[in-house]
Amino acid sequence: MIKKSIGILFVTTLSMAFVVENSSKKPEGGIKFSGLSLAKAKADAIKNDKVIFIDCHTSWCGPCKQMAATSFKDAEVATLFNSKFINMKVDIEKDADGPEIQKRYKISAYPTLLFLDGDGKVLKTLVGFQKADKLVSVASSFD
Repeated sequence: MIKKSIGILFVTTLSMAFVVENSSKKPEGGIKFSGLSLAKAKADAIKNDKVIFIDCHTSWCGPCKQMAATSFKDAEVATLFNSKFINMKVDIEKDADGPEIQKRYKISAYPTLLFLDGDGKVLKTLVGFQKADKLVSVASSFD
């Protein structure tokens, strides 16, 4: 009986430590995406001297959903992206700016991540699922 109680206490303690350790890695919210139009984001980027980050996705894209649930929720990614960029999430098929963005930036695969200056010029493009460490590396290159 005592061995069983000690075992349960040990497993409970380990589980609690795991939860506490991992709770700091995925804060609620992650990257904060604005509901701005591309025109408004460009104006804000010029005004605030920031880069525009656009997550170009579709509702049926599995890797897009996976990134939204993992990489975009990473604490370091969220901190960097929320401080450095004007973040947009655009469903290419459903959002008002979607078809224009798809045509202008020749998007043919999802997810496509665009980094644009205030004039709409592409600074960097990433295609496909991106892990958090890759997003941190790219965000850090915009200093």
